Amino acid sequence: QVQLAESGGGLVQAGGSLRLSCAASGRTFSSNGMLGWFRQAPGREREFVASIIWSHSSTYYADSVKGRFTISRDDAKITGYLQMNSLKPEDTAVYYCAAKTQWWKSEYDYWGQGTQVTVSS
Repeated sequence: QVQLAESGGGLVQAGGSLRLSCAASGRTFSSNGMLGWFRQAPGREREFVASIIWSHSSTYYADSVKGRFTISRDDAKITGYLQMNSLKPEDTAVYYCAAKTQWWKSEYDYWGQGTQVTVSS
């Protein structure tokens, strides 16, 4: 079992930056594991934001955040990060981190509780 805890959300003005953290505990990531970030805005479905293959740091991004967001991980701290720059009001959402033990699986196995990000115009 893996427990995930997000932190770092908050209120920021458009154009600002935030860094989200996702601390993992319990079972450690395998070499095939993947960490992902998703978000859900009010009245909308949850959407993919970014993901990283834990062992070799291959990264993937939604088109809407490419060039603005950066996903990374610290293996020693078993923590993933989402650096968000040039934030826009449409980035406002609850952000969730998720993990899966095999990166090729379609479904994630574990989810955090979420952290609110609000971008004011």
